[in-house]
Amino acid sequence: MSGTTAVRDARPGRSRRQGNPTILDVAERAGVSKSLVSLALRGSPMVREEKRKAVLRAAEQLGYRPNAVARSLVRNRTNVIGVMLSDLHNLYFAEVVDGIEAEALSAEYRALINTGSRMAEREWAAIETLLQLRTDGLILAGPVLPASLILSAAASVPVVLVARASRWPSVDSVTNDDRAGARMAVDHLVALGHRDIAHVDGGTGAGAASRRSGYLEAMRDHGLARVAAVAPGTFTEEGGAAGIDRLLASRARPTAVFVANDLAAVGALHALERHGAGVPEDVSVVGYDNTALAALGHIDLTTIDQPRREIGATAVRLLLERLDDGRHRGRHVVLSPRLVVRGTTRPPRGRSIAATPAPE
Repeated sequence: MSGTTAVRDARPGRSRRQGNPTILDVAERAGVSKSLVSLALRGSPMVREEKRKAVLRAAEQLGYRPNAVARSLVRNRTNVIGVMLSDLHNLYFAEVVDGIEAEALSAEYRALINTGSRMAEREWAAIETLLQLRTDGLILAGPVLPASLILSAAASVPVVLVARASRWPSVDSVTNDDRAGARMAVDHLVALGHRDIAHVDGGTGAGAASRRSGYLEAMRDHGLARVAAVAPGTFTEEGGAAGIDRLLASRARPTAVFVANDLAAVGALHALERHGAGVPEDVSVVGYDNTALAALGHIDLTTIDQPRREIGATAVRLLLERLDDGRHRGRHVVLSPRLVVRGTTRPPRGRSIAATPAPE
């Protein structure tokens, strides 16, 4: 027999083609019709219990898996959400994905994840792949794409932005109040007695501009605008280290540094050590995100927490509102940050620790 290999079925006189079993194979094994198999696998109450058990037993014996592609063509829904992460190496996004996956599973959806490596053209290629796979909607986490491409994707499927604000009615967004979080960082350092507070920013990363603005506003409100200093950086370990190098090459060492995210703060800690500065004895450091990295014992980073899992879960809920309820009006959710005090901040030299407020 050319082109097809036959294998024997478990029952005498039965044979089936080698390969993935079909719904017809399950029907034949269970001794029922194809339509009854379909009803039984969907849990329909119209199927008698003994028939349902026979179908499930046959499906298990054959290793049958429902054809998701065929089912999606019938239902015009794949129950798959596409998730494009700007930076796969940033723990913040990994923890947002925890929230996305948990919420998606509770709604009987699956998440399909890829990355754009912080490059606009790669992000667009990643989005095109997710659209070609017929995902029902997209969650774009920290995209650096221009607005025109985001709106183009939203013309095909519902889109939710994470960590990047939107004001468009066709694109929902979930963000943390980055401006308020930056102010918390400065307020904490000022309360400890610091006046010479610098900032290593996140460059073009999502939320970096708001964190920079919050830092400058807080410095101005504390009467410290004249000593405010912003060093260019990125949301990477290398970017944090480079920011410290630039900062110390251009001015005297500050007593405290607010770094735009935790990953960059780790780079800043290494750079300060390389420059001979102890943390927190010589320089206090505050990060942003409160990722698992910040809580590691040997890092013990004071940071600004944003509710990462709740951000991911909220993004899924917004997407399902568009899909299931037909909502057309844009929703833009802003969640509140909080300060988490650990071991990288203390009063500057010459200030009494007892004279400062206790950490929260």
